[in-house]
Amino acid sequence: MLDTNHPALSLTRQCALLGLPRSTAYYRPQEADPEDLLLMRLMDEQYLLTPFYGVRRFADWLGALGYAVGLKRVRRLMRTMGLEAIYPRPRLSNPAPEHRIYPYLLRGLAIVRPNQVWCADITYIRMPRGFAYLVAVMDWYSRYVLAWRLSNTLDAAFCLDAVADALDKGRPEIFNTDQGSQFTSSDFTNQLADAHVAISMDGRGRCFDNIFIERLWRSVKYEEVYLHDYADLHEAEGRFDWYFGFYNLERPHQGLQGSTPWSRYTGHEPCLIRG
Repeated sequence: MLDTNHPALSLTRQCALLGLPRSTAYYRPQEADPEDLLLMRLMDEQYLLTPFYGVRRFADWLGALGYAVGLKRVRRLMRTMGLEAIYPRPRLSNPAPEHRIYPYLLRGLAIVRPNQVWCADITYIRMPRGFAYLVAVMDWYSRYVLAWRLSNTLDAAFCLDAVADALDKGRPEIFNTDQGSQFTSSDFTNQLADAHVAISMDGRGRCFDNIFIERLWRSVKYEEVYLHDYADLHEAEGRFDWYFGFYNLERPHQGLQGSTPWSRYTGHEPCLIRG
């Protein structure tokens, strides 16, 4: 909202009118450390192969590759990417202390139809000069990706947008997420409650409660992210728009006996999006 070429208002006056510190007008975001980006790229790829690696194992693994990094740096990079070693243990997710945690509703439940259970999750996406975050909303029965959003900040806003987009296409009976602060926020849970959707959250130490969307991330990264270097968010969004169309409409899914998510979700025959 700040206009550096405004003919009548100085930047100081504009900041005062907007209630912003004057330093905001002159702030220039610092680019991420190139070595950090390289390390995160390596860790991101290795994590899909060995998701049980924690801080110490990653530090040892990087050291074997010739990168002398300490535990504090590895821990910081893992937190930036949202990576945690997958194995049963307490406090696997870290909700905000004031947020309500909902019970896990899927234990022993047979998932037998579309729109019975939806799930959502966030993953880290590497970029040439930084990183971004991708959220997806998926129908558990059909693996159909109903909506997705890409953001350069890890807040709740892009998750809310994705859910709103998904709810325009239908209503699930149950919506399952992990206990991340984006999903436990009152804005997120109220959005589901207003749509009369039951809210379910993974239990602490339950690494496989949301396993289907974890498998989606594996496919996204091996089949799209690792094959391209996106110049910016705009290019990444274009690529993801193509990939999720391909994933939903064309790509045979082994877990669906060769059907596509779209055909399983709608009950229609598979269709092609490309000639």
